[in-house]
Amino acid sequence: MIWNEKAECMSREDMAELQLKKLQDVVKRAYENIPYYHKKYKELNIHPNDIQSLEDIEKLPFTTKDDLREGYPFGMFAVPSREIIEVHSSSGTTGKPVVSGYTRKDIDCWSELVARGLTMMGIDENDIIQNTHGYGLFTGGFGVHYGSHKIGSIVIPISTGQSRRQIEIMKDFGTTVVIFTPSYGMYLAELAKEEGFDSKDINLKAIGFGAEMWTEEMRQEIQTRFGAPAYNIYGLTELMGPGIAVECSAQDGLHISEDYVYPEIIDPKTGKTLEENKNGELVLTNLEREGMPLIRFRTKDITSINRQSCQCGRNTARMERITGRTDDMIKVKGVAVFPSQIEKALLKVNNIEPHYQIIVTRPHLMDEIEVKVEASEDLFSDEVKEMINIKKKIEDYIENEIGLRVKVTLVEPKSIPRSEGKAIRVIDKRNLH
Repeated sequence: MIWNEKAECMSREDMAELQLKKLQDVVKRAYENIPYYHKKYKELNIHPNDIQSLEDIEKLPFTTKDDLREGYPFGMFAVPSREIIEVHSSSGTTGKPVVSGYTRKDIDCWSELVARGLTMMGIDENDIIQNTHGYGLFTGGFGVHYGSHKIGSIVIPISTGQSRRQIEIMKDFGTTVVIFTPSYGMYLAELAKEEGFDSKDINLKAIGFGAEMWTEEMRQEIQTRFGAPAYNIYGLTELMGPGIAVECSAQDGLHISEDYVYPEIIDPKTGKTLEENKNGELVLTNLEREGMPLIRFRTKDITSINRQSCQCGRNTARMERITGRTDDMIKVKGVAVFPSQIEKALLKVNNIEPHYQIIVTRPHLMDEIEVKVEASEDLFSDEVKEMINIKKKIEDYIENEIGLRVKVTLVEPKSIPRSEGKAIRVIDKRNLH
C-alpha cells in the first residue's frame, strides 16, 4: 500500500519540475522574511531570481547549526509569531539549543510525511502503535504521534521510561507496532527476557527505530529478539522532525519525501556536490515549510543517495542508513573512526551483549582506545581462558574494521549504563588533560 501515490510514484522529470518551482518560492520567501538569509544573500550578491534550475542551488551558501544558534530563539522564523502554533528544540548539549517553529500548515505537512512512512512499514488504521519516543521539546514523540493520527491508527503515547511497564503494555494492549531508539530497544529486549517475555506472546508486525546510528547487525539482533521487521526512520529537529525519510518493506534505503525536502550529498571538506551513490554529508532544503524554511542545511550525517526506482513501486530518492557523523568521528593516531564501525565488529561475536562504550584517552603522547563490552551471563561465569579468547577475537574484528589495535575490556553484565533515549557510546577524555 502507498499512502500518497501521486507524490511517491511521480516520475523523476515531474518531481524535478515541482522541486524547482518550490525551491524558487522558498528562496524568495526566505530572502524577504528572514533577516539572516536576506543579509547573507545580499553580501554574496545573490538574488532569488538567480535560481533558474535545480543546479543553481549550488550558488546558495550553506546553513549550519551555528547559524541557527545565532538566531536563538525565534530569529529564523519566516512568519509572525502569531502564526506559529508549536515550537520544538534540540537539547543544546553542545551550545545554545536550536529552536524550530511550526505553523498549522507545517504540522499538517509533518503529519503527511510520517503517514507516508508508517504506511511504508505496512501500518494502517487497524494498528496499535506504542510510541516510546520522548514527548516535549524533542520532536521524536510528536512526529510519530501526528502521523498515527493521520492514518487513523491507535497511538499509545507512553514516551520513554517505565521500561518494565512498556513490556506489560505490549502484551495487555495488543501492541502491533513499537517505536524506539535502537539502544532502548535492546534494553527493552533485555528486560523482556528477565520478565520471561517471549516474542510469541505478542503480535508485533513492525518496529520503527531512529534518532541514533545503527548497523545492519543491530537491526538483525532487534528483529530476532522481537520477532518483527525493523524499519529505519530519519529526521532532525531543524528540518521538521522524524519522517523526512523512512524505509519501505524492501529495507533497501530510506525514501525521502522529495516534494517536501530537497536532498544533496556534498564532500564535507570541500563543500562540493557529489554524484549519485557517493558517500558524503547530507544537505537538506525545506521546500514547503512556512514557519522556518531552511536552505542547504548541513546535517553532518554521512550517507549516499540512490535515485533508482524501488521494488516497492515508489520513485522517490533513497538515502542509505547513516554510517557516521562528521562531528562524532573520533580521530585517533590520524585514523578516522566511527562508533558504528566498532558496533559492527562487536555484533559479529557471540557470548557478548550489544552494550558497549568507547573510551579515548591520551595517557602520554599517543592516543589510546579502550572498548568496554558486556560479557554474557554464561561467559562471565565461564573459565578465564574463554574470556581471553573472546577478548582477542573482538580485538581482531575491530582492527579489521578500523585498522587500529584497541584494548578490549570485558565487563560484568548490566554494568554499562542504559539509556532510555540516545545511548552515550563515546567518552573522550583527551580534553581533560
